[in-house]
Parts: sequence; structure tokens; C-alpha cells
Amino acid sequence: MGGFFGVVSKEDCVCDLFYGTDYHSHLGTKRGGMAVLGPDGKIIRRIHDITNAQFRSKFDEDLDDFRGRSGIGIISDYEDQPLIITSRLGTYSIVTVGRINNLEELAQQAFERGHIHFAELSDGELNPTEVVASLINRADSIAAGIELAQRVIDGSCSMLILHGESIYAARDRYGRTPVIIGEKDEALAVSMESTAFPNLDYHQKYELGPGEIVHIINHRVIQKKAPGDTMKMCAFFWVYYGYPSSTYEGVNAEIARCRNGAIIAADDDVDIDSVCGIPDSGIPHAIGYSNAAHKPYLRAFVKYTPTWPRSFMPQNQQMRDLVARMKLIPVQDQIEGKKLLFCDDSIVRGTQLRDTVKRLYERGAREVHMRSACPPLLFGCPFLNFSRSKSELDLAARRAIAHLEKGEITRETLERYMKFGSPEYNAMVEYIRKDLHLTTLKYQQLEKLLAAIGLEPEKVCTYCWTGRDVESVAPTIG
Repeated sequence: MGGFFGVVSKEDCVCDLFYGTDYHSHLGTKRGGMAVLGPDGKIIRRIHDITNAQFRSKFDEDLDDFRGRSGIGIISDYEDQPLIITSRLGTYSIVTVGRINNLEELAQQAFERGHIHFAELSDGELNPTEVVASLINRADSIAAGIELAQRVIDGSCSMLILHGESIYAARDRYGRTPVIIGEKDEALAVSMESTAFPNLDYHQKYELGPGEIVHIINHRVIQKKAPGDTMKMCAFFWVYYGYPSSTYEGVNAEIARCRNGAIIAADDDVDIDSVCGIPDSGIPHAIGYSNAAHKPYLRAFVKYTPTWPRSFMPQNQQMRDLVARMKLIPVQDQIEGKKLLFCDDSIVRGTQLRDTVKRLYERGAREVHMRSACPPLLFGCPFLNFSRSKSELDLAARRAIAHLEKGEITRETLERYMKFGSPEYNAMVEYIRKDLHLTTLKYQQLEKLLAAIGLEPEKVCTYCWTGRDVESVAPTIG
């Protein structure tokens, strides 16, 4: 998905920028980049491939080249960023996080307006950030250009723009990703993760609303566009990919996950020896379950953290499965002869979980029970690059429905499978249970997940479970 960080300081900002950007490394493993406005008024930029190395290790040798009081950085999911753009609005650097579904259409419109060319990524796709910059350059000011981009983009796009010794920060139109302002005596920072603030001595000052645009300059935050009325913050920030110490819309991710696990346990009466969490994001759900169920929390797997990244990042399925296997090391004495209950954030494809269950039985587990912290995933996300799967049939729940229906899958058909406790829902869960060789399998109910998060339900995006969103988005049945 990606994450960004920016600083405007009265003193040199490079140290804060370096470590603040690094605190977003859990959100992407493809590209890392930083851009700083140097003392001579020119932008200094470096971009590195971080596929097989940590962000910090790639930028250590570059730090002496950076000097300046304002800068932006990003951990990107797949494209080179930041970009440096020279335009009639001046020279600026830009980073973006989100997903643009109408990229080709926007590029064609730019060509029709006289835009000469766009650069391409290594796989032949357009660079989304460059297309966003072309939209901004159509307006009479950067703020007006950002507003135009937010209005015409199908998907989502949050961004930072380094312009002189200032930063424009914008949250995507419906607030699917967070953008948070931090403050200390000599500096203001803007981040996607509040986790980046405490160890750099920032305290949280302000969280941008959906579609809001601000200009950070002269130690002031100047609003350029007020937030919209509709917010659809991605629920998965609390379920999975938000860092545990981060808080979004006043709700801490770790607390929401523990609360969710406790809610799952309240409806469960399974006979088990211990509760385990699939590292890392399954752990707080499991702790919440353990405390509520009065069953010991024990680690049947430990994560080898020095070298292995999060397994959702590699887009090649074979590499994803390899990373998932290599990073989890079994604890034999916690497995052999035991009835184990695992909590995980979600079941997406199910391939990694099937291998994990197989390994547990090979090591002598008597029973393996699974509790998913969210409902069955039925729709691919059209708003964030959580996964770049080409077909919704990659999803375990959709494969189960396709097997059970043996025919055309309509919206009406999916509605029956969405209804918790319906015969269709139970059949889908049972099919997945057998496919993964689990003793029992239960998913969290959507209403109870939303209760665990604690925001008004209308403020949370639940598209991946319901296929419904702002303006009654109609999902493509794949």
C-alpha cells in the first residue's frame, strides 16, 4: 500500500525525515525515497529499491548528501517516488498513496490537452504519481490542482507535495487512508502513522478530515480546503496493516484488535489448550480472545524478524508463500499433543494458512481451530493497493461460492452468502474449513467488528465484505 512522512522545520529536518519515513516500512517493501529542499533552493532526491533490504540500510550512505529544513519521504508499494516536477506552478516534489482505477483515461485526457508523454514503470504501467502531477498542473495553484485531482480520480489518493520550504498535505476524498499532523517546538510533521511521532518527540496535533487540504508553512497549518462530509476509513487499518501503536480517528489499533478478540471469544465455547496468534497482526486479537476466554496465550509460532518482511508484500504467489513459511518458526513443545486455537486478522487466499495448518499437524497438533478477526472477504479492494490480485476468485470465500454454486454468481447470490448464519453462509464456511483442514473455523461478524473499532459504522469502509460503498458502488462480479 505505502506510507509517507514529511517535515517542515526551523532547523535541519533530515534526521526526523529519515526515521519518520522508516516508521512506515511495514506498509511497503518495493521502493523507498526521500526529497529535501537544499540550502541552494534545489530539491535533493534519492530513491532506492528496498525489495531485499531495509529502508535504513539503503539510505545510510546518502544522509550526508541531504541538508534542508523541509522534506518528504515515502515507502512505496511499487512505483518510484518521490517525483520532481517542473511546471508553471514551479518546481516541486510529490508522493502519493492510494489507487487510481481510471489511470489510462486520465492519461488520455492529458494527451488530448497537449501533454507530451508520461514515463512508464518497469512493468509497462503508467506511474500514477506522474499522472496526479499532470492533473495538479492544470490548475492555477497547487491547492486547486490537488482539489481537481481528488475530484476526478476513481479510487483514492492521499499526497504530500514539497513546494519551497513548505508542504501541501491532502487526505484522499473519502478519508480511506489517514493523514496526521504532529508538532514539536521547532517543527511540524505530517504522517500516515502516528507511530512515527513519539520517539521523534512530536505530539499529535491534528488529523485531516476526508478530502481536506492543508499548507504547512512558517510553523503554521493553513487549511486550503475543508474536509468533506463523507468518510470511509479503511477498516483494515484496525484489523491488519495499521501499526499497533498507531491511533486513527481517536481509536488505537492495538486496543481495537484486543477488543475484537474478546468479542469473538464471548460467542465461542470450544475446548482448547491454548490460544495463539498468527504473527504479527493476529497476536492482539489472540490476546483479547485469551483474556476473555480465560485460556492461556502461548506462542506455537515465533516470527523470525531480522530478515523476513510481511508476507502480503511480494506480488508473486510463490514468493509470498515462501516468505510466509520462512518467517514463522514452530515451537514444538507448544504444539505436540495440543488443541490449538489460532486468531488471524483475515483469511485472504488461504494458501499460506493451509500450509501453516499442515505444518502444525506434522508436528503433532491434536486439533487446529481458526478464528478470523473479520468476515469472509468477498470483493477485491478498488481503493487501496492492499493486493494486486487479478481475479476475485483468488479469494478463499469466492472460490468456495464458485464451487458451491456451479454457475453464474449474481449480486443476489452473494447477498445470501453474506448473511451471517444463513444456510449459504454456513456452507461457505464449512467448505473453507475442509479445504484448510481445520477442526473448526469461525469468522467475526461485521457488526461486531465495527463495534470493536468503535466508530460510527457509516464512517468505516467495509467494501471488501459487502461490495457497497459511497454512491452505492456496484462491484464487478469476477
